[in-house]
Amino acid sequence: MRSKNDGENYYNFGKPSPRQLRVIELAAQGFKNNEIAQELGIGEHVVRNYMSVIFDKIGVNNRVELALWYEARLHEGSFPASENT
Repeated sequence: MRSKNDGENYYNFGKPSPRQLRVIELAAQGFKNNEIAQELGIGEHVVRNYMSVIFDKIGVNNRVELALWYEARLHEGSFPASENT
């Protein structure tokens, strides 16, 4: 099994995947982990794993920073707002 010490490829640093973007979007809108899980039809533990990987991938430490990161990218036009919002 690979570890964080194996370098950047462990988390595939760069642009979040479409699924990660959806989790980011929901978290930035204030959804709790259990609400994200229900919305996406996955387990809450899976959401926690997504959040951990996302935080490491984009270099944030908490949901407030995540929401600010998301809003900044929306205003930059780095990715479109979801049609589900």
